[in-house]
Amino acid sequence: MTLAVDYSRWISTFLDAQAAELGAATNTQLAYARDLKDFAEYLSGRKLSFENAARDHVEAYLIFCDAQGLAKSTRARRLSAIKQLYRFGFEEGWRSDNPAIQIAGPGKDKRLPKTLNMGEVDGLLAAARVVGRSPTDRLRNTCLMELLYATGMRVSELVSLPISAARGNPSMLLIRGKGDKERMVPLSPPARDALTEWLETLDDLQEAGRLKGKAVSRFLFPSRGKEGHLTRHRFYILIKELSVHAGVPPAKVTPHTLRHAFATHLLENGADLRSIQTLLGHADVATTEIYTHVLEARLQELVLQHHPLANDDD
Repeated sequence: MTLAVDYSRWISTFLDAQAAELGAATNTQLAYARDLKDFAEYLSGRKLSFENAARDHVEAYLIFCDAQGLAKSTRARRLSAIKQLYRFGFEEGWRSDNPAIQIAGPGKDKRLPKTLNMGEVDGLLAAARVVGRSPTDRLRNTCLMELLYATGMRVSELVSLPISAARGNPSMLLIRGKGDKERMVPLSPPARDALTEWLETLDDLQEAGRLKGKAVSRFLFPSRGKEGHLTRHRFYILIKELSVHAGVPPAKVTPHTLRHAFATHLLENGADLRSIQTLLGHADVATTEIYTHVLEARLQELVLQHHPLANDDD
């Protein structure tokens, strides 16, 4: 068996199993594929394969990644992919050991997530109502932004929402998240209004298209692209356009900062961590706890800026 065939068999079979057994999302599979392909190319350059690489080879690869200047988070992710691949290979009987099992990861740099204040969010929501080539575009943009801030959805969850998720109870939205897990999230009045307006317009557009022999899309935000719905990339560009119009620094605004703003603003207004965990779809409350540190940092900054004893000039 050639090295290329060996790598291809291991990676493709592993990814198929991840998709079938764990419901791994397409983006997760693509990330695994990129990381494992890089490791495979490193081994190939040293006449090694997944089947005969030892622990010291995996450790040497991590040192190689460090020498390339890769971030701790990237190296940790690559080691995680390698560990999972070898665990799968061991379970499948392809190897009698897991050479990566005892290797400690580099850890991750603890960075607080970027977020937005209420004024910045209000500016973005207002911009969505006026930015767009047509009234239809502006209704869609408004619905996208209102839903994102009202629910704290991941951008992949937002753009791929099926119309069926928005039917029924107008005060709740059904979201299918990581691992195909579903959660119900309440909608704010502005989000409900924006969704109702967009649904009415979308239904009219779909009916007009159907009468012309066009297929009816099952997505809330349909697109003519191969995925059938608005892409993450297109929404990323849109949110940058809105930030420019709203006067918010574009470098500060991403779809994920709206998710962080959703969680941070809830916490600031008294919501408990368990509720926020459920709304965000976090599997572990430890992931949600980062927002307590965001709040602490903001309160500390507030004191340093405004407390009279914080001024050292006197």
